[in-house]
Amino acid sequence: MNATEARSVLYALVKRVEEDGRPTLIHKRQDRALLAPLDRLPAARQAEAFSSHTLSAAQSKFGELITKAAKGEPQLLRRGTRPVAVLLPVDPADGTPSPDPAALAATAGGAVTGNQERKSVHRRLATLGDTIGAVLTATPAAGPTFALPGLDSAAGPLQAGQLTLVAAPPNVGGSLLGLAAARRTALVDNHRVLYAASGPNRDDIFRRILSAETSGDYPRLKQGRLTPHEQDVAEQLGQAPLLIDDGSGLTAEAIADTAPHVDDLALVVVDRLQAAHSARLPLSGDRLPDASQVLAALARSLHVPVLAVVDSDDPTLLSLLDADVLLTLAPTTNPTQVRVTITERDLGTIGSAYLQPDLLHARFLDGGTGTSDHTPSSVASAPAAGSGTAALELAEAALPYTSGGHQGVPAALTHELAAWRSAVANHDQQTLNEILPPLLQASAAAPQLPQTHEGHRLAGALRAVTSAVSADTAENTGHAPANSGQSVDDVTQDQDDDRVDLAPGDEDDEPKDHVFPALRILKDAVDRSKMHPIKVIRTGERESGPWPLISEDMDGEPRWVHPDVTLARVSHIKANQKRVRRDQLAVPDSLGDGMLCLIDRNGSFPSACSAVPLAPNKLLHTGPLDAFDKTQAGIYLIGVPEWNRTDMPHPLGRIIDRPDAQGRVWVTTPHIKQLERLVRDGHLAAVPAIHDSWTGKANESLFKPFYEATRKARTELVQAGGDPYKTYKTRLSIALRLLWPKRAEQKSPFWRPDWRMSMVAEASVRHWAVAFRAVQEGHTLLALRNVDAAVFWTPDTTPPATYRIGTGFGEVKAKFIQPGEIIPEGDD
Repeated sequence: MNATEARSVLYALVKRVEEDGRPTLIHKRQDRALLAPLDRLPAARQAEAFSSHTLSAAQSKFGELITKAAKGEPQLLRRGTRPVAVLLPVDPADGTPSPDPAALAATAGGAVTGNQERKSVHRRLATLGDTIGAVLTATPAAGPTFALPGLDSAAGPLQAGQLTLVAAPPNVGGSLLGLAAARRTALVDNHRVLYAASGPNRDDIFRRILSAETSGDYPRLKQGRLTPHEQDVAEQLGQAPLLIDDGSGLTAEAIADTAPHVDDLALVVVDRLQAAHSARLPLSGDRLPDASQVLAALARSLHVPVLAVVDSDDPTLLSLLDADVLLTLAPTTNPTQVRVTITERDLGTIGSAYLQPDLLHARFLDGGTGTSDHTPSSVASAPAAGSGTAALELAEAALPYTSGGHQGVPAALTHELAAWRSAVANHDQQTLNEILPPLLQASAAAPQLPQTHEGHRLAGALRAVTSAVSADTAENTGHAPANSGQSVDDVTQDQDDDRVDLAPGDEDDEPKDHVFPALRILKDAVDRSKMHPIKVIRTGERESGPWPLISEDMDGEPRWVHPDVTLARVSHIKANQKRVRRDQLAVPDSLGDGMLCLIDRNGSFPSACSAVPLAPNKLLHTGPLDAFDKTQAGIYLIGVPEWNRTDMPHPLGRIIDRPDAQGRVWVTTPHIKQLERLVRDGHLAAVPAIHDSWTGKANESLFKPFYEATRKARTELVQAGGDPYKTYKTRLSIALRLLWPKRAEQKSPFWRPDWRMSMVAEASVRHWAVAFRAVQEGHTLLALRNVDAAVFWTPDTTPPATYRIGTGFGEVKAKFIQPGEIIPEGDD
């Protein structure tokens, strides 16, 4: 066609390129260009590789684009932000004769005309030179992920142009993995997702998303009983770019017809392919192999990832489906974990990961590196709180009250019963053992339960569990449980705030038989990373670059008191007769009657190590940024965002106390991510501009093995208490402080202040976020202190429901004191 004709039918020509791979030769006087498929120039798929234009813009200046393409400057055409076709030069630059147009069309993927007896057909060929641009300009972590660090590390992001299959037997939760990818892509990355639902309907999908996002019980949400917070989140989810097709008779062909009309499509999820034949569901039975071929073709033609879930792990069926990547879910002998095996079609098994089912909240949690097949000694020796029919009966008896269907049970007891139900559903023996003491305490403190059938059943179930535990403990220890082991009050003395001062010799490796060789474990975790982390920045480099910009103020600790509350520092004599100063809060009468609820988070810093975003290698100067890049981590110079609420401290905590002359502050990655979430949820107007930055490739799992070892050791040693537990806490604190030793004489194996401050900032962000959720649900926050302490004003002995009472990581201890009393510290 000539350029004028082609301009008028450009959209049709591009569609022909997309769907059939058929190019068009376009001429404008002596200039000739070929409108060709993207795979004719693979590097064109990468953003900013070539000049690019939307179709509407290209149509308005089409003659100019033909001229540029003819002169050797490929022009990329986009539908929205998605590349769809490319204009390529036809005539060689050296002036040699042009190839025959028909042969050129065949080379680019068109039909061969002329002699029908000719057997050979020209195929689209690419040299290594054609593909090197795509490789070199590819974003390292491009593509949707599951937001499950262990799985994402093992499998990598979902690749455009590939069909990924999630295979799981019924009741293992394969659909939740598809939902995880959709949630991350639509809700976090704000990219458009087509969710094709063959089985669940749109209401089921929305409830599962809401349950996963708010930690609300899925059975209660199915009853339509939402808390005010859940209602607010539901309204916000309505704006997410997630498109659901749950129409009847959904076929793979229907999905393939719909997807090209979704602008800026980033992911297609098909939930689900059903192994058993159903006349009602076309995506079932012996129709699945053909359907998978259609879905694979869809992935290649649109160059987007397609993720399909199949409710079977039958190898025969999976081989027929012939996916590019296969994620197979299988239960393990540890009932709290599911193993995911990652297989590529040409390479076989390439990795594995573990997930923790949280079916009560319609989601998976990261499962770490897996556990051994035998029960840990600390669990094996504990009373079997979650075994037998007593535990199951209590979980079932609690359902009417934890779901909100019935009232009359105190909030503290309801909170523990909900946790009990979740642990029973997940067969989590360790969590059941941890829940048991506060559950029995809340039960003993509760008044008479409702005199109804449901109330009598719950009371009987509580008595049965109490009796079972008493019998087990008496048999194992020879005395009643009330006076055995470490009491709840003993555990309350715990102090995990990393306040240990370093002394000479602390940087030495612990002996192999040490009760908890924390430094050795941390070094090993870093050394095992495939990213080859740089543990020590050379002394000569520390006075330049990003390092002088990093300070302790970047931790973001809140250190905040409500503006209507008066804080005083008063003298206090500890049990060892040492005189110290402690806080005392004066609460105004306007808050009404109540008491102070003291919240103390367990293991704030080691918990943050589970997924702290940091750069394992050097930080490079990346300067001003248009937007935060999720694939990078480091430090960022930003303006202080305006925060008008008086019932919560500023999200950046004490960082805002020391701005530069332009009112800007340096922050680490956790706080940047927190600000983005607050903007997305409507609590901040906009993410502040990034005026300067030092960043490197991000990693969230560098300290994950250290976190796992710490959590396991705590579970065992908190039971023992005494000197072993104190030694564990001391060595844990020393190891984390040695990430950034301050004195030159300390020969630490680390010198990474960015790692240290990112870890502390992550703890601060988590501390702030949980308190904010409590305030959103109507609780009054009096003070937010350090990274592990909060004080609420409550009408009774009921902590905010956003906190989980217990002794494990991420859980809290709660104490109640009367107004006017001093606030005890962990060592009082």
